[in-house]
Amino acid sequence: MLTFKWIAPTSLILLVSAVLGQSPKFKDTPPKDLASTFSLVARDPETGELGIVVASKYLAVGSAVPFANAKIGAIATQSYVNVDFGPDGLGLLSQGKNPKETLDLLLSRDSGKDYRQVGLLNLIGNPEAFTGSKCMPWAGHKLGTNYTAQGNLLAGPKVIDDMAKAFEEAKGPLASRLFKALKAGDEAGGDKRGRQSAAILIVKPKGGPNGFGDRWIDLRVDDHPAPVKELGRLLELSGKAPNP
Repeated sequence: MLTFKWIAPTSLILLVSAVLGQSPKFKDTPPKDLASTFSLVARDPETGELGIVVASKYLAVGSAVPFANAKIGAIATQSYVNVDFGPDGLGLLSQGKNPKETLDLLLSRDSGKDYRQVGLLNLIGNPEAFTGSKCMPWAGHKLGTNYTAQGNLLAGPKVIDDMAKAFEEAKGPLASRLFKALKAGDEAGGDKRGRQSAAILIVKPKGGPNGFGDRWIDLRVDDHPAPVKELGRLLELSGKAPNP
């Protein structure tokens, strides 16, 4: 004789998900793409250049983290990355919102904000940053004059501290200062999972090829055993960052 057992609707959903090989969606489940990384967003007060440098154990980190516009500001969005923070944040800054107002509005619209990390500054170099409570440790940020440094899933706080110190003490063009900061973070342990990619983006008015656009420097190392070192080689080839 066959017998049947009643299954509650919620249990049935879980059972079907398991049978189909799919993970059930829970309200507090973190997103999949984890751009655990360390970055520095900065402005050069002498030239007005805006830039971002970043490295991570993440394929092609330069495709996800840095956003900048020479007439607006610069943003690094990372951790369980929400790439909409880039264009949306630049849009808010262009409307006259200051960095804090911009960040508050971005986070207010994002149900996953506890998993996000972001650093940004505006055209005059006012920095702001946020590290969500559910970013993977070690995670944190540090604000300074004309810059913000941030990172998550790092070897420890020394990564951010050394980046900030190196940037503050470095001389020369913004590209050189940014790279020295990234190198210092890498040498302090960087992403504790290892190394894979790195990128640098610097914008300035009419900085693109033949004076069109604003992308003065846009270099990416997408997959390499020593991405920071390779990024330094590319910078040297560009001739835009002496002695990186």
